[in-house]
Amino acid sequence: MSIDTDGFPASWLLLLTQLPRSPSSHRVALWRRLRAAGATAMVTSVWVLPETAPHAELLEQLRDGLVQQGGIGFVLSIPTSASALDMNEAIVARFRSDRGREYDEFAERCNALLEEIGREGEAGKYTFAEMEESEQDLEKLVRWLAKIQARDFFPDARGQQAAAMLARCQTTVAAFSQAVYAAENVTASGTSGPHAPGDADPGALSVGSRQVGSDRRGRRRGFDLVGKEGVDEVGVGVGGERGADQQGS
Repeated sequence: MSIDTDGFPASWLLLLTQLPRSPSSHRVALWRRLRAAGATAMVTSVWVLPETAPHAELLEQLRDGLVQQGGIGFVLSIPTSASALDMNEAIVARFRSDRGREYDEFAERCNALLEEIGREGEAGKYTFAEMEESEQDLEKLVRWLAKIQARDFFPDARGQQAAAMLARCQTTVAAFSQAVYAAENVTASGTSGPHAPGDADPGALSVGSRQVGSDRRGRRRGFDLVGKEGVDEVGVGVGGERGADQQGS
């Protein structure tokens, strides 16, 4: 996507929609497809994306689907040069607000992982099961951030902060894994040995620059990571039928 010197794309794509109130599943499906693509709703039933060939193809497909479902759809291309500066700025601000909410929830999940690892370290629970769970949670965070970044059309400092948070999680999970190897008296390759690589101390795992702990574990909250929008393994935003009804289609 090309961006001009003002920070705007060459043009905007608008999808104007109208669907029958029933069945609501059509509106929900449309809402999910648009949100997954990174579209933002400026007003009820009006969705916006920066104009690119993939976005144009997607909106045409959705328009055809609307017609087949008994609804109405229009796809319009509006050059940013033909729009007032404050209108273009408002659209970009809406995109950044949507991504900002996603980055906020991503940071919350990262903090949950870091705190959980800290609790496990404090309790001395350096087991394969804990290590495997932490690594699986980290893999989900990696995939989630990639999806957010793919629809972050106007990146700012929030994306950089999220990448830094993910890097912190990766470092902490790696340190926890080393501590597990030491506690289990194995090396990283799985062979027996007197110490884990790096001679990790199982009793001294810290999160960031401080040790974190508690006296009991509890199931890690927030890491079942079933996407709220029903699209991603990890999703952000208002999900399900209520979200679709609130946004409008």
